[in-house]
Amino acid sequence: MAKFFLMPEDNYDTKIGVLIDKFVSKVQSFPPGTCPLVVQYASLRSSVSQTCGKCVPCRDGIPQLSILVRKVLDGEGDESTMKQIRALAEMIRDGSDCAIGYQPAFEILDSIEEFKDEYESHIHNKSCLKSVGQKIPCINMCPAHVDIPGYIAHIGDGNYAEAINLIRKDNPLPTACGLVCEHPCEERCRRRLIDDAINIRGLKKYAVDQVAADTVKVPQPLPDTGKKVAVIGGGPAGLTCAYFLAQMGHRVTIFERQKALGGMLRYGIPNYRFPKDRLDQDLNAILSAGNIEVKYGVMVGEDMPIEKIKADYDAMFVSIGAQKGKSLRIEGADANNVFSAVEMLDGIGNGNIPDYSNKVVVVIGGGNVAMDAARSAVRCKAKDVRIVYRRRQDDMTALHAEIEAAIMEGIELITLAAPLAIEKDQQGNCTGLTVQPQMTGPYDHGGRPSPVAVKKPPFTIDCDVILIAVGQDIISRPFEEFGMPANRGVFQSELTTAVPEIPGVFVGGDCATGPSTAIKAIAAGKVAAHNIDEYLGYHHKFPCETRAPEPKENMRIQVGRANITERPAYIRKRDFEHVENPYTYEEAMQEAARCLRCDHFGCGVLQGGRDL
Repeated sequence: MAKFFLMPEDNYDTKIGVLIDKFVSKVQSFPPGTCPLVVQYASLRSSVSQTCGKCVPCRDGIPQLSILVRKVLDGEGDESTMKQIRALAEMIRDGSDCAIGYQPAFEILDSIEEFKDEYESHIHNKSCLKSVGQKIPCINMCPAHVDIPGYIAHIGDGNYAEAINLIRKDNPLPTACGLVCEHPCEERCRRRLIDDAINIRGLKKYAVDQVAADTVKVPQPLPDTGKKVAVIGGGPAGLTCAYFLAQMGHRVTIFERQKALGGMLRYGIPNYRFPKDRLDQDLNAILSAGNIEVKYGVMVGEDMPIEKIKADYDAMFVSIGAQKGKSLRIEGADANNVFSAVEMLDGIGNGNIPDYSNKVVVVIGGGNVAMDAARSAVRCKAKDVRIVYRRRQDDMTALHAEIEAAIMEGIELITLAAPLAIEKDQQGNCTGLTVQPQMTGPYDHGGRPSPVAVKKPPFTIDCDVILIAVGQDIISRPFEEFGMPANRGVFQSELTTAVPEIPGVFVGGDCATGPSTAIKAIAAGKVAAHNIDEYLGYHHKFPCETRAPEPKENMRIQVGRANITERPAYIRKRDFEHVENPYTYEEAMQEAARCLRCDHFGCGVLQGGRDL
């Protein structure tokens, strides 16, 4: 009689699973700046080890393909080598039985086109492009290139004011980024090789929780240049540009259409994620730099001609953001109680909190704005809140933490449902949203499966209020009439952020890229400030006396990442108070000690620490 057993813990496949998890961590922490041919070669070698050996194209073709790629990588290849690579990859793609064979071949053929310049450099120059070279992962992945290892070391030493000043060298909004940054700096953290990425945002939040940003004196500005710069829009891009220009000695005037500064930080992110008194700490510090005047309630292009600003100032930076919500072109979109989620959040930012008592609210969309609107609706006393999205939950562009938080607060996700029509009664009031069920189809250019209508009948979701969160528009028409080129409302500019058609005009932030993140807007403002400074005939170095402390010995044992906890969902969903709990001293010190100081060890030595 045959006997069957459960897989024992000492089974090879179980143990190999642990090795695979460690291998995945190595892939996730692949150093930024690595030659793409190195990455492709490593991927091919991994594929060689996975082949079962049954089909010849995979068994013999992939090892030969890796040899040819290695030949190009070592500078020993020529044009005939590239022809061999292409022909062999096509044969493997067309002749392999399974994905272990044909997928690597697909990837090689794609990489030949995607990294054409790199292949040509190895063929003709026998070397990588000059831009290739390992970089300090967290600094490189941060759009503003903040000295992250340096300020983490200051935090570990208890020097919180020094940490804030070191952050300010590249980012004048440390509190904002400590509370709401999407922390791309953690994506390639080398600590993953040991256990998990450093909680960089958590440590930044700890620093500004210990010492308010506006109690840390900003550096003295450089001597007055007498030059005047207009900044149109007081969001993160405009504020950053204004701060750095003021520090360089230029005189800055910010034209802000709202009654307070902050842009989407104030009028797009709800208080429970980013309390406005904490935003004011960053703003107070920025304005304390001097050389900055703010004119509130000015809609440039309506209240004041753009031509006059251009004539009165030596340079102009346009950073008007994307603060207008997009609408849906579906039947019934004109019904009562159908609102833009962006405008709803703007109203809350201005103190106008809607009352959704005993109402069912449906939010259409899958981004961070949709999550903010839905979670705000819960706090506006809605009876039920549902998010409708035409793709899968995995395809939502919102942060995973925000999606998880929304679910914990009782919000239902209705996915793979595309809006067809908004139902309304005889009085024109919204009564429901009719949707068409979807299924996942081929991947689109953005790397997500496209939704495709499935042969299922439409159904209606009963509701009293609909909030539309399907994107944001830019109020670009006055600037286009002024002569600034735009494509679908997004201003077109050079990589230097200048508008070539109009000398002295620069753009940055969401209005130049489309809706994006706060840290990317901050980076755009920083770049624009330096480019404006160059345009005005200077080459200022930003004053900063703070330096990173000397590194200590690395902690090499595995230690769990200390995540930021939140108030229980059943309590926090009743108010707009901040949801996150503060780090304890013990959590912060342990997390700071996990940093491997890549700015001094490894590739950081080659870069002299910070050759960025």
